[in-house]
Amino acid sequence: MNHSDILIVGAGHGGAAAAIQLRQQGFAGSITIAGEEPELPYERPPLSKDYLAGEKPFERMGLRAPAFWEERAVAFRTSCRIIAINAAAHTATTAAGETLGWGTLIWAAGGHPRRLSCPGADLAGIHAIRTRKDVDALKADLAQPRRIVVVGGGYIGLESAAVLAKLGHQVAVLEAMDRVLARVAGPELSAFYAAEHRAHSVTIETGAQVVAITGADGRAAAVQLADGRHLPCDLVIVGIGIVPAVAPLLAAGAAGGNGVDVDAHCRTSLPDIFAIGDCAAHANAFAGGARIRLESVQNANDMAATAARCIMGQPQPYHACPWFWSNQYDLRLQTVGLSLGHDATVLRGDPATRSFALVYLKAGRVVALDCVNAARDYVQGKALVERGLVVPPALLADVATPLKAHLPA
Repeated sequence: MNHSDILIVGAGHGGAAAAIQLRQQGFAGSITIAGEEPELPYERPPLSKDYLAGEKPFERMGLRAPAFWEERAVAFRTSCRIIAINAAAHTATTAAGETLGWGTLIWAAGGHPRRLSCPGADLAGIHAIRTRKDVDALKADLAQPRRIVVVGGGYIGLESAAVLAKLGHQVAVLEAMDRVLARVAGPELSAFYAAEHRAHSVTIETGAQVVAITGADGRAAAVQLADGRHLPCDLVIVGIGIVPAVAPLLAAGAAGGNGVDVDAHCRTSLPDIFAIGDCAAHANAFAGGARIRLESVQNANDMAATAARCIMGQPQPYHACPWFWSNQYDLRLQTVGLSLGHDATVLRGDPATRSFALVYLKAGRVVALDCVNAARDYVQGKALVERGLVVPPALLADVATPLKAHLPA
């Protein structure tokens, strides 16, 4: 049986960061990363942006060069899927039937794209955007101008729509909720981005319920909506979130449901097993202590550092301020904090200038900012969110006064 002092399941941002943090903090034992993909760890965010657009080659997306991992004695098992965990025996079973032993397990497996469950969901020409393989398959399907239906108006859906519209395809975005970006932003930002996409000839439909995909010769040919309409298409992109890849942990007895539950040090309820990143449900201070999953590079990196410190006997509870970003057309959206549950919104600047910020308040306190082409407000606003400061709305709206001016001396 192959044995590692630390086995990391998942070769994404979280898994890679965990190995790096352990070595930086002086861990001298053996480390193995088992990942489902054939590649070494690479950047995920460019998949729906630069890589899909053909502007960034895959060779430039590696998180570290191969020599980096070799120098730090981090071993890899690529194309390796873990299907079962025996917590008592400290073993993991691969889909190929191999048994891997471990002293400590870090579960950083992320998730898999949520699929449509309607009739026709298994037709050819239906794509997800989660891995290099996904995007390579999509790019191969885009050899000529296409009519594309994007199901899902979140970051992935809108980012891919922006790229595909720029490439000359006819794009329609279908969002089941009453506005795009409904899960991550306030109504004002949703309206701004919907208008931006429409200005680039992208069709945006909200409240759109997909009930079936109809096909021709085994390939998606139209999307059927609940109102009876059929939208003709040549391919479909589905961006409706992920299903956390935690089934082996839950089957082994770990607490969880929508993800695997972890404590403030990223420990699961099973001994010697940590979980980090997209699949880890944790009590987040910036969500009022609610147990949530955060799907972001920031969360993956910060949880990796938290788990590594705990393993090294220097525990510090996770208390990282969430941040996200999205590039669409010439707009760079930078978000800090969590706006869900806010009760007031302050506009800084004029959306017509394509540079502005929205400040979200809850009970008077600054809880989040959405900054569009407004990097200074993003950087300075982070401190307001981290401290939960109370600032009068009129002062927040005054663009002549930098946000840092509202910090206590």
